[in-house]
Amino acid sequence: MGEGLGRSVLARHRFARLWGLGDRKNPCAFTPALVVLDGDPEVDASFAPFSSSSTTDIPSTLSLVSRLPLAPPNFETNGPSYEVSVGHVLPPSLEEADAGEPAGTAQLLPVSWQRLNHDDELMNPELLPDIVVLVDALQLAAQPGRLVEAITVLKRRFPGALLWAPGLGGPDNVALLTWFGVDLFDLSRSRQASAAGVLLTSQGPRHCVSTLDEESSMDAQVAHWKAAIAEVRSAMNSDQMRALVDRQSLNSARSVEHLRRHDALCATVPGLLTSHVARTHSFPCHSASIQTDPIIADWEAFMSDSYNAPKGLDTILVLLPCSARKPYRLSKSHGRFIRAIGTSACHEVMVTSPLGLVPRDLEEVWPAAHYDVPVTGDWTGDEKARIERMFSALVERHQYKRIINHSGMDLHHPTVPIIDTRQGDGAGGHDALERLSMAVRDAVDEFSARGRKNERMLLDTFASVARKTMNTDAWVNELKVRGKPPRYRLESNGKQVALWSIDRGGFSLSKSVVKTLAETNALASVHLKPGVKWKGDIFGAIVERFDADLRNGADLLVYQDGEVLGLARAHAPGWEWPTTPGRLAKSHQRL
Repeated sequence: MGEGLGRSVLARHRFARLWGLGDRKNPCAFTPALVVLDGDPEVDASFAPFSSSSTTDIPSTLSLVSRLPLAPPNFETNGPSYEVSVGHVLPPSLEEADAGEPAGTAQLLPVSWQRLNHDDELMNPELLPDIVVLVDALQLAAQPGRLVEAITVLKRRFPGALLWAPGLGGPDNVALLTWFGVDLFDLSRSRQASAAGVLLTSQGPRHCVSTLDEESSMDAQVAHWKAAIAEVRSAMNSDQMRALVDRQSLNSARSVEHLRRHDALCATVPGLLTSHVARTHSFPCHSASIQTDPIIADWEAFMSDSYNAPKGLDTILVLLPCSARKPYRLSKSHGRFIRAIGTSACHEVMVTSPLGLVPRDLEEVWPAAHYDVPVTGDWTGDEKARIERMFSALVERHQYKRIINHSGMDLHHPTVPIIDTRQGDGAGGHDALERLSMAVRDAVDEFSARGRKNERMLLDTFASVARKTMNTDAWVNELKVRGKPPRYRLESNGKQVALWSIDRGGFSLSKSVVKTLAETNALASVHLKPGVKWKGDIFGAIVERFDADLRNGADLLVYQDGEVLGLARAHAPGWEWPTTPGRLAKSHQRL
């Protein structure tokens, strides 16, 4: 039994996390990290903070020893150390069989596919391991879907634990496995590569280049590990993990398969995605694999099932192409479109990839304001299918009487007339813009569509944002918009209740609106345990219950004994609550 492992999350993106190990104020090691096995070369302890060995007995005993002072509270001597029985491990193909000899249950928790299927002890809420070891990860990787399923189940069941998948990792898949949720790796594959006289690099195994004096020694293998892990840590700190994962997945067909299955599985996990991101955060959409990213499916589901255009704006629909600059309205091309349209009486919706459709009233929220896609003018089959699905759903949910298509994509509807204003011309061409202006004027005159004043337009936009990022827009409806762009104030009876924050594409909420938010159930909630005094930020130890689907970056209503106490902002998504060490939400407003 170990003394406990000091750890805190320094960066996170879905299931991928960058852990600081040891004293949270001064970590002495970070993940992804290596576990040194018997026969491995000497590796610096800050890079490989654990060593491991196992006995030859049946069942074997697994030990894991820290090479650094990682045990609280003093962090003075090397520790913790763990020892546990692995139990009998049968091949994953025999999932219906019970191995009979159970594995040990401790802070070092060995888990196999059989154990996931048969051991009820894993569901004991008091079981809170420091490190989980997926002992048959290598075998699961060869069976379609089972590796990502096992990892996802373990991450959701033990969100506060580090995960080690022995024998599976290498410089060529460390980013991919970190994305899935693996934290610890070993040199098993690198030792095999060294014995075969090849280098295991971030691009996969290859022969040494003699003209550059390359060698396949273990020192050379470790150097490639360090470079690969440096890429992962850098990507985690710069929010570019998905782009790195997309590139690395192309190293093998099996990696592409794992990523696709992982994306499909993640689309079903509540409390995994992010609600708001920093203004500087980018969402690179440079590869075809991004089409399966859960954030794309989430956006399509919202637009198809929940989105409603601003009230009174569903008579004339204008479809426009996207722009490289975000938000679109700040681009030169959209400046020309807006001048050509010349009225606020139309519902403007951008046709784009990979998001499909983006309404003007949501162009500043995540991910619409952050994606970056190469513009070629060509559409893949997946892109066309998504746009057509979303277009059909949008028209079905509204009462449009005329659709003006300036997007360049060929779209049809059985009952609503569609006017193509491009007719093969460029979107910014003089003739095309003239046709756009004429089509809008004719539709406005025919249907007596009325334009909106600027304050009404702003309030409509803020209400749309509330419907997207919160549970309701009921708290917005009676407010007034004051101030100068881009930092508008939302006021009630002359008192500020919210500020529009361009830094996060959302609202900065005031203390005065907390009770209204609670009355309208506008936000996800977290309930504190009775008797505890809420002094600072929110940690798992003081949480009684919470909404499982809360998203990272979202504002939360904080309750205790049924009474609302204030607001907090989630620093961890719902799947990590409540057992992940460290701050889960930052105190924002307290009554």
